[in-house]
Amino acid sequence: MFLLLSIVAFGLIYYLYIKPLWYWRSRNVPYENPLPIFGNMVKPIFRREHILSVLNRIYRKFPNAQYFGFINFHQTVLVIKDPELIKKVTVKDFDVFPRHRAIASDDIDPLLSKNLFSIQDIHKWRHFRATLSPSFTSSKLRMMFDLMQECAQNFANYFLQKGDEIIEVDLKDACRRFATDVIATAAFGITCNSLENQNNEFYIMGRDVTNFGRIKALKFFLITTSPALMKFLRIGLFGDEVTKFFTRIVSDNIRIREKQNIVRPDMINLLLEARKGKAKKERPEPKDQELDSFAAVEESEIIQKDASWQMEISDQDITAQALIFFLGGFETTSTMMSFAFAELAVKPEAQKKLHKEIDEVFEKTGGKIKYEDIQRMKYMDMVTSETLRKWPAFLDREAVKPYTISQDNGKPPLKIKKGDIIWIPVYSIHHDPKHFPNPENFDPERFSDERKHEIKPFTYLPFGMGPRNCIGSRFALLEAKIALFNILRHFEIVSIGKQTVPFKLDVTQIGPNLRGEYVFGLKKRNLNAVSN
Repeated sequence: MFLLLSIVAFGLIYYLYIKPLWYWRSRNVPYENPLPIFGNMVKPIFRREHILSVLNRIYRKFPNAQYFGFINFHQTVLVIKDPELIKKVTVKDFDVFPRHRAIASDDIDPLLSKNLFSIQDIHKWRHFRATLSPSFTSSKLRMMFDLMQECAQNFANYFLQKGDEIIEVDLKDACRRFATDVIATAAFGITCNSLENQNNEFYIMGRDVTNFGRIKALKFFLITTSPALMKFLRIGLFGDEVTKFFTRIVSDNIRIREKQNIVRPDMINLLLEARKGKAKKERPEPKDQELDSFAAVEESEIIQKDASWQMEISDQDITAQALIFFLGGFETTSTMMSFAFAELAVKPEAQKKLHKEIDEVFEKTGGKIKYEDIQRMKYMDMVTSETLRKWPAFLDREAVKPYTISQDNGKPPLKIKKGDIIWIPVYSIHHDPKHFPNPENFDPERFSDERKHEIKPFTYLPFGMGPRNCIGSRFALLEAKIALFNILRHFEIVSIGKQTVPFKLDVTQIGPNLRGEYVFGLKKRNLNAVSN
């Protein structure tokens, strides 16, 4: 019996962790030698190198390759580099690569598995996407502008009340608190004022959910690489506390709205209307060259096809969408804002240009800025676009049917099987000198009217491409710009020697974050001198 179990165990270990080591060699795909069990993930899992740095190192090792192979523990991943191939995967052949890889099951992590990012059923995803996309049109953002601006003014006023000439601020924490306030009011109709009320429920819950310490990071890696095992062990990423909190918040919100006939221009209202069969079809809003950010992505018309407006939507479905919207703002958008502030702190000439533009808009409007005023700020858009170029992550797709990648170099075509995983190394593409000269330099001028035409299609991908791009790109960009406007109107961001320059990625975090403290200084500006 012991011998039999040993043979079975050895067979499983060989099949799961040894056999994949030669997978890419057998497919004639360039790769970096992996190690048993961990594959190419040894350094990230032991926090010796960030996953983005690992991908970037391998990316540069094969400069002329269309793609390269990667082993994520026992999972084989094809990492694609070629812009034309990226276009095929994300847009032209979307029917082959329509979803992200599943990382959660409905019965263990329902809020994680049922949100727009994670939904596996393509028809259900399309219905939800079509239902939610009107939440992020320019017309809806105009309605939300005043709510965001009020949060941003509170954000700036909190620091203006302090008497210090230079105020030490943890920018990441401050941006998270601002993002919490914006999402709480825009999506849930709740006022938090997270800087004054440091321990409000929304902020505490957001910090808990996004804090990928050692245990949660290990769970995340296991869930992404061995979902079947984690499902068998009934281990999810989120605990019951998170599920209960957001279920309670959304349920109370729905009950109050229905009881008092409250209508607000947000995603919860759209989902409630869809549940009642009252949702109205809206065509995807085309990109407005004057008012939209360069980084904003357009909604694909494919979303409207076969969209049913009488689909069954549960309270749990609504809660799942509210949760992913909250997490996107709390972590992703706040990270973008904190990176922008940090880059401006060590790039005073760029900050000076942005100060000048902000002062001109403030004087022109008498301080009563509107949606259009923010959106027409060209240098502001250049700063946010460059921040997103320098500090993105990576994208993933899963093949739902076989696919063939043809090659022009005489090599045989590469066969993709159903279930194969594709990664798009956006960080590496954005740091490739072929696409962006001197890529480590923070240079907003790349996105000036005179130079932005030099950016090749499908080499700038901060919010993804194709139908599965980020639905909230316009919301995130507007939120970040409003925060930058209100803080920089009153303050200069300065380095106080608590951050190493040049900036490095934090190897203890899964997503892009700065190594070390995010502590910078807010130095009050002499606005009398500015107006004179």
